[in-house]
Amino acid sequence: MTLKRFSSRTEKLDTEFLAKTLRSASKYFRIAGYFRSSIFELIGEEIAQIPEVKIICNSELDLADFQVATVTARNTALKERWNEVDVEAEALLKKERYQILDQLLHSGNVEIRVVPRERLFLHGKAGSIHYLDGTRKSFIGSVNESKSAFSHNYELVWEDDDEESADWIEKEFWALWSDGVPLPEAILAEINRVANRREIKLEVLKPNEVPAAAMAEAPIYRGGEQLQPWQRSFVTMFLEHRETYGKARLLLADEVGVGKTLSMATSALVSALLEDGPVLILAPSTLTIQWQIEMMDKLGIPSAVWSSQKKVWLGVEGQILSPRGDASSIRKCPYRIAIISTGLIMHQREESHFVKEAGMLLKNQFGIVILDEAHKARARGGLGNKASQPNNLLAFMLKIGRRSRHLILGTATPIQTDVRELWDLLGILNSGAEFVLGDSLSPWRDHAQAIPLVTGKSQVTSEHEVWRWLSNPLPPANQHHIVQQIRDYLGIDSQSFFCGHRYEDLGYMIQSMWLSECLDPKFFKENNPVLRHTVLRKRKQLEEDGLLEKVGVHTHPLTRNLAQYQSRFVGLGIPTNTPFQVAYGKAEEFSKLLQSRTKAGGFMKSLMLQRICSSFASGLKTAQKMLTHSISNEDDDRIEEVEHILSEMTPAEVACLKEIETQLSRPEAVDSKFNTVKWFLTEFTTDGKTWLEHGCIIFSQYYDTAEWIAKELAKSFKDETVAVYAGVGKSGLFRDVQFNNVEREVIKAAVRTREIRLVVATDAACEGLNLQTLGTLINIDLPWNPSRLEQRLGRIKRFGQSRKFVDMLNLVYSETQDEKVYNVLSERLRETYDIFGSLPDTIDDEWIEDEEELKERMNEYIHERKKAQNAFTLKYRETLDPKQQLWERCASVLSRSDIIGKLSEPW
Repeated sequence: MTLKRFSSRTEKLDTEFLAKTLRSASKYFRIAGYFRSSIFELIGEEIAQIPEVKIICNSELDLADFQVATVTARNTALKERWNEVDVEAEALLKKERYQILDQLLHSGNVEIRVVPRERLFLHGKAGSIHYLDGTRKSFIGSVNESKSAFSHNYELVWEDDDEESADWIEKEFWALWSDGVPLPEAILAEINRVANRREIKLEVLKPNEVPAAAMAEAPIYRGGEQLQPWQRSFVTMFLEHRETYGKARLLLADEVGVGKTLSMATSALVSALLEDGPVLILAPSTLTIQWQIEMMDKLGIPSAVWSSQKKVWLGVEGQILSPRGDASSIRKCPYRIAIISTGLIMHQREESHFVKEAGMLLKNQFGIVILDEAHKARARGGLGNKASQPNNLLAFMLKIGRRSRHLILGTATPIQTDVRELWDLLGILNSGAEFVLGDSLSPWRDHAQAIPLVTGKSQVTSEHEVWRWLSNPLPPANQHHIVQQIRDYLGIDSQSFFCGHRYEDLGYMIQSMWLSECLDPKFFKENNPVLRHTVLRKRKQLEEDGLLEKVGVHTHPLTRNLAQYQSRFVGLGIPTNTPFQVAYGKAEEFSKLLQSRTKAGGFMKSLMLQRICSSFASGLKTAQKMLTHSISNEDDDRIEEVEHILSEMTPAEVACLKEIETQLSRPEAVDSKFNTVKWFLTEFTTDGKTWLEHGCIIFSQYYDTAEWIAKELAKSFKDETVAVYAGVGKSGLFRDVQFNNVEREVIKAAVRTREIRLVVATDAACEGLNLQTLGTLINIDLPWNPSRLEQRLGRIKRFGQSRKFVDMLNLVYSETQDEKVYNVLSERLRETYDIFGSLPDTIDDEWIEDEEELKERMNEYIHERKKAQNAFTLKYRETLDPKQQLWERCASVLSRSDIIGKLSEPW
């Protein structure tokens, strides 16, 4: 046995140890350090010549990350760790090293595995070397893996040629190897990408090359995630329509939870980079901040939100970007992308004219306008002469369509209660772009005629009738070979979508041969404006195709087994107490008084009742604010209108609010929701763990409630850090009675590493929050919006969730409006929680008179949805190839500074 000792203080280890020891090696088994540096330290000609090299290294991932339900999630986490460097600097400073490493890792002789951090060995580096003559050597010490490390660092190495020593090292190596997982293909691809990376200017790119060049180094990709295949496909379709028609006009009707926001936001980014013009995003006030956060967190781009209350543009950190109180600033957004509340549009119309900021917007020209929750743009409905007239949002969209190059409408529920609502949306797309439904003479404009044809319930019976439907608008050539032949025969320009030829003048070839082929019953079912301009992907289909992971949900409380909750529920609700019951009665009385005095009473009723049903704390603060003639800025849309109503309150209305304040301030007004939450977190078990041990996120619509429950939990669990994940400037950490403001990214990182297992979040911060390390969810209040429940659930029901079933608790007070709504919803949510395409996006206030009325409305809604379904099910059922459009592999990229610079230009 020969034992050798080496020190870099006295000799060059790269020549005296590394080069000599690895010479003529046939196998090299290596226990290394942290996986990123260890992999880089492979670089050196000695390694490259060895036929079999196996390296095991540390990943700093938890053991739980290695045991998650999907390999995808683990690989995402590994890539995120790998990307914790400045790629722009790395690609220049270490380009040659990346290139050598890329060659080495693709040579076929090197295999790398990583293990969880529970197997820490950052200082326990060792190796075993086999030689062609059958001998072995082993070494151990404070060594690194590269020639450069041996050259430059202070290292101590013990080398031993004893068989017993080699056996000992290899026993350790193979034990770790069996615990490890292969280095993900995503990291190998990223090494290759950076090895070949170059920054290019926008001008040299073709439009279809822009998404990959812009997104390859966006935060979502640096974080190890990506846009899903159907999201990339939508951006591609946007660019195809932009090329084909000169304008993209699309209705994105993907089901809830499939990720419409990112599809639309990326299209907006691409349009802005292509200099199509200013970007305007219209969304309900509750979603404007979500949009802004999503674009910054996922795409890394700035945008400005218009504050209806302050008449000012706000940046992503809440900073003021324009003169305060100047309504005319709305015409000059300081960034390329502007986000404005649809509530502003809904309340700024006088007669047929839009006034104030809405009127000013209609003086601008836009590159792209996106309308989120587009189903809210519809006919007024109801009875009387005005039933079929457009509501304010629909009227506005019809006007702004003529001032926009591109239009994208997003909604999971394009049909609420009448199939004709789909035609309202198509009508918006057609505004200023008559290639969608045609001109005023087109039969497609009449939904009563068109819907039966689209759904296959009626058919064309003559070639003359085929021409009437086919010629106005005339589809693009690539839609069908018949269209291509007709266009070529008649010499119709590819940019023209109308044909003025009368049927009688078409000639024998078109009349008797080509148009007769279109008499096939399937022709217009498969070739119509609905399918050309509507995109719909169903979650179930994506799950069956393996593109979305199935995660089950156990919903609580279960009425069939209430005993397990130890008398905490009466039916679906939790018991309250006298102060709340008196206060709730006064809230209902206040609502009735307002309804008798003003048309806005319905809105005020839902605002008051939803807030008092959220928590005692929210009810109390709402009453106190209303007594000072104000409301929370979460209802920013209607602040002016509401403040005006409150400033004219009658003595009876004021008395109601004062009584609510008195009752909810009493010492006896103890909110039963807190004790219920605490019990579920610490005593109720599923899969052998308490909900706190699984990790839990608690959702509320309102910051008042979120702050209250977080504060109370922190006081109760003194050693537990409770995070509040909310809108701008409101996020932070509670520890006992102390609260520190922190950035949302800090919270997300701490949840990911399991330092935080209890998060309280508001809906305003819901999008972009990935909390798959948490296994349970509590809805402390119930939004009258089923899709909001799904968005909340989507925070934990996603790639990487280690539980096959997650648990969800829905809390409502007994004998309240919330309980009525939940009684009806729960019938449809109880079994699989599959609400996609089967529930309306929002339950209108007027539906909630009583439970029977609500049930009737819901059944009517579902019936209408089923009637219309055939219009959507054909075109987008083909399998999406997840290997297409892999933007993360794009090596020719736009610099982040160039992208941000372009997006920081004002309108």
